[in-house]
Parts: sequence; structure tokens; C-alpha cells
Amino acid sequence: MLQFSKGALLFLLTCSFDTISARTGTDFSECLGFFYQKSPPQGIQGGEDRSICQQYKNKYRFATLYSRVFHAPLYSAYKVILPKDEKIARPDDEVWMYEPQLTDEKGEPEMKPIQDDKVDYDFQASLKDYKGSIYTKGHLAPSLHQETKEDKEATFTLTNMVPQRGGSNNGPWVEWEKEIVMIKKDCEGDMFVITGGLPFKPERKAMNEKVSVPEYMWSAYCCTAFKTDLNGGFPTHAALGRNDPNSDINIVPKDHTKYPDYAVRKLTLKDLEVILKERLNTEQVTLFKEDCKAN
Repeated sequence: MLQFSKGALLFLLTCSFDTISARTGTDFSECLGFFYQKSPPQGIQGGEDRSICQQYKNKYRFATLYSRVFHAPLYSAYKVILPKDEKIARPDDEVWMYEPQLTDEKGEPEMKPIQDDKVDYDFQASLKDYKGSIYTKGHLAPSLHQETKEDKEATFTLTNMVPQRGGSNNGPWVEWEKEIVMIKKDCEGDMFVITGGLPFKPERKAMNEKVSVPEYMWSAYCCTAFKTDLNGGFPTHAALGRNDPNSDINIVPKDHTKYPDYAVRKLTLKDLEVILKERLNTEQVTLFKEDCKAN
């Protein structure tokens, strides 16, 4: 049996920790422009996290923090830019894609069309995971908020998807996404959005015993300048959406007038950060630097 001194053992443990940290460290240095004041959120972690500058056709389209342990994104961050031509809509011929870098750290930095028979999906979701499940593929960065045809196409990567119940995805949550569009029309400055999913507690639920299912969807926006004065400052707001009909009504009350099982609760940025902090069991969550206010 091999024998190690305490010093040698400590050295090995330190090297192992550094290797893991380097592999899972968060670094959006190539795409910080998708975050308000180039500052990614603080306090959100999920295990073997990988920062992805979502690249499509040689251009960064949005940013995603992805957990290789949960096989799901923790959040996606992007700027809302509406199409100048209203004819540019959601692609009819959706091409689903995957992230080569999650399978092979030396893989290409650009998302690729899915080839289920040729790719190892040990660290990310696949179309087979969704097949036959009760969940739809729920966008975090939706195509509705993207400017060009290519921008919209780029959102159809599974690293931008979470398992979302159809009643939520096609109901109150899509209405929230449409409301963001209306708010953007009053926003003269850049509009930053961060959208993610909150896991079930105390135990996680997983689709196909693999992909983490969020109990709630969450989202927050930051607009740097409005056409009209909304009590001064740089306005921000947030939302929390039910993704399970049986979830706690004290967190997201049900709206029986339109959707009997699903609803979206609008709340302040601070209220959302408190909920994220408690659910993620972290010391502090900050989504937008300086609470989305001017320096």
C-alpha cells in the first residue's frame, strides 16, 4: 500500500481542489456585456457550474450559468433588443442544439445541432430526456426578446432550457415574457434580463432521473433609462412563476380567474433576492450591481 506524508497528502488534496475549481469556475469575461455594469449575479451556484458565452454563427448571443451536476441551466442573462422588422418571428423550423464544451473541455466554443447518436450527454440534457415526459422545453432567454433571426435561433439550445410544465410555459409565464416586450418599448436605455429556475426543496426533482426540474421560474429586469419618469432612478422589477400545481401558495398565490393551477407573482428585486437566498441556502444573492441604479 502506498504511504503518504501529511504534507504530500495535503499537496494532493490542494491540487485536486484547484483542478476542480479551475474547471468549474465562473468566468464570463468574453461576454460581460450581457450583464448590467458588466457584473454577473452573485450568490447563485449549483455544482460544477460552467459559464457559457452562448456562441452561434461566430457571435455571442447571451450568457448562461450551467450546472453539469443538475444537467440544467441555473440562469440565462441577455439584453432585450426587439426586431426592427416585425416579420422576424420565432423560427418555424426549430433546430435544437447542444454545447460541445460541456461534453469535451477542448470542444468547440460554438453550439452545435443535436446528434443523439454521436454525442455523449453525460453532463447536459438531451432531447431523449424530454421525450415522453410531462415537461416542455422552457426557454430562459426566449426568442421573443431577441432581435435578429440568428439571435432567435440561438435560443434553441438545450443549455438554455429547463423542464417546464406546459400550463406554465404556455400560460402565465409567456404573458410575463410579453409584458417584458411592452416594458422595453418604454425603455430608452439598455434592458438587461436574468431568468432562472428554483429547485424543489428539501429534495430535488429530476426529469428522467437526470435533469433538475425547477419548482418556480424566476426573472428580473433592469432598464437603464425610461421615456417617462417612474419615480426617478433606474427602474427594475421581478417575477416568480409557479411550475408545479401543488407548490406553496404563500410563495406564488394561484390566480383562479384565468389559470387554475399556475400563476406569476410580480415582486420587487429585493423580495426576489430574499427568496433566492433562502431557497438556494446562500449568504446573499445580488442580481444587478447596485440594485440597477446609476453610479
